[in-house]
Amino acid sequence: MTIKIMYLLLLCSFVSLCGNAQNEKVEKPVNFNVHTFYYGWFGTPEYDGKYKNWNHPIIPHWRDTTWNNAGHFPGGDDIGANFYPESGCYSSNDPAIISKHMQQIKAAGIGVVAISWWGKNDFTDKSVNLYLDEAQKHGLKITFHIEPVYKTIEEFKTQIDYIAESYYSHPALFKHMGKPLFYVYDSGKVKYPEWHKLLATNGEISIRNTSSDAWFIGHWERERDGGFILQSAFDGFYTYYASEGFMYGCTSSNWPVLANFAKENNLIFIPCAGPGYIDTRIRPWNTQNTHSRDAGKYYETMFMNAVNVNPDFIGITSFNEWHEGTQIEPAIPKSIPTFTYEDYGKNTDPNFYIKKTRELIDNFNK
Repeated sequence: MTIKIMYLLLLCSFVSLCGNAQNEKVEKPVNFNVHTFYYGWFGTPEYDGKYKNWNHPIIPHWRDTTWNNAGHFPGGDDIGANFYPESGCYSSNDPAIISKHMQQIKAAGIGVVAISWWGKNDFTDKSVNLYLDEAQKHGLKITFHIEPVYKTIEEFKTQIDYIAESYYSHPALFKHMGKPLFYVYDSGKVKYPEWHKLLATNGEISIRNTSSDAWFIGHWERERDGGFILQSAFDGFYTYYASEGFMYGCTSSNWPVLANFAKENNLIFIPCAGPGYIDTRIRPWNTQNTHSRDAGKYYETMFMNAVNVNPDFIGITSFNEWHEGTQIEPAIPKSIPTFTYEDYGKNTDPNFYIKKTRELIDNFNK
C-alpha cells in the first residue's frame, strides 16, 4: 500500500469520526440543586377505575358563603384546571407517563423531583417505587414533599419511619450530605413545641441520629415565621407558592431578608419560582392571585430573583400542579363548548416551559 493511499484512508476515517461526533448530541447535565414539585395524584378510568383530581371539585370560598359554586368537573375534556395537558388526562400510575415525565424533567435540567406525598397507603404512595426506578434510569433523584396528613407529631414520625423503612435504601432517593431532605408543607399546622420534641437533638421523641433522620425543611409563609422555624428546630425553610405577593415568604422582594436570616442561623434556604398562577376553575373567587405568564417573563424574573440571593437550592412550583396553573409540563390550546383553556401561546411550542427552565438553570451554576 502506497503512502498516498494510506493517507487518504486515514483522512476518510478522520472525517467519518468528526461527522459522527457532530451528529451525536452532547447531553447537558441536570442540576441537583434545582428541585421541582411534582403531583402523582391523577387517575383515569382506564388505569385506576375512575378519574382522580382531573374531576376536581369547585372549592367554596373560605369565608364568603354567598358564592354558589358547588359541584365538580367531570374529567376528560372538562377538567379542574385553566390549562390542558398535551398528554390529556393521564394516570400517575402509568409507567409510560412516569417515564415521559422523567424525560421531560431531565430535558429541563432539573435534578430532583419532590413528589407530593399524602401518607402510607394513599394513592400517592402506590407508585413511589416506580418513580424511584424511573428516576434512576434517567439520572434523577426523588425526594418527598410531605403534605399535612398528620394531626400530631407522633403521627408525623410514624410516616417518616415508614418512608425510611420503605425508601431510604433506594439509590435514587435524594440525599444532601448523606441524609435525605424532606419538604414539610403547611408545617405551621403543628405548634413549635411539638416540632421541637421531634426535631431537636434533645427532644422527647427526637428523630436526630436515628435511622429515620433527615433534613426537614419547614414552610415559611408569614413574616414572623422565622421564629417558628428556629424554635421548631427545622433545618431550613422553603417558600413554595408561585403567586407573588400572596404571602410574605413567596414575595421575592423579601428573599434577601430570608436569605440573610438563613445565613445568620445556619439554615437551608430554598426560594421557589413559578411560571405563573391561575386557579379560577377550582377557586372562581381567587382572581386577585392570578399572575399572567407574560410569555415566560414572569418565570424568568422570579427565577432570577431566586438566583440572586445565592440560595442552597431553588424550588420550581411546579412540574404538574394543573389546578393552580403553575405547571411547566407541556400544555396545548383547547376549547370545549363551555370553556376555552389558557395556553402558552397559539403558535408556541408546548415544550416552551421545559426549554425555558433549561435556559434558566444554565444561569444557575451553583
